[in-house]
Amino acid sequence: MWSSEPRITRRAALASAAMALAGCGFVPAYGTNGGASALLGQVQVSAPRTVPGFQLAERIRDRLGAGDDQSRYRLEADLDLREIGVAVTREGAVTRFTLEGVAMFRLIDRQDGTVVLTGSTDSFTGYSTTDSTVATENARANAEERLARILADQIITRLQVGLA
Repeated sequence: MWSSEPRITRRAALASAAMALAGCGFVPAYGTNGGASALLGQVQVSAPRTVPGFQLAERIRDRLGAGDDQSRYRLEADLDLREIGVAVTREGAVTRFTLEGVAMFRLIDRQDGTVVLTGSTDSFTGYSTTDSTVATENARANAEERLARILADQIITRLQVGLA
């Protein structure tokens, strides 16, 4: 059955949502006054020399642009990863692992050496084992990469909020 009441169009809904956000002081992170705009291309990343450390640093560079020796900021990050067996068969074989990670970070202003922001983020992911060693190692490597990306995204969010 057709309704005689007018429906709100998608454009009208988006326009009213944008006006509501503008009224509350919302600033897009990558806008001219957003926290991320000060970081784009201005962060040199220093992370552990491990595969997950490399993946964390690469994700940050992908999102913020590659910094160099002339960058305004230096981001020092450290990772602590821990693997926990969570599913065990009657025979004692672990068939599921949870990979927990904590990333500690410091954003340093290279002009005067002051620590602008410090903090940590944490998350987890998991993977299952199989009868194949190769498949299990591949699943573990994939879980490490997912966790590194999650932690990098959380660090970027914290930087954006901290510099806003």
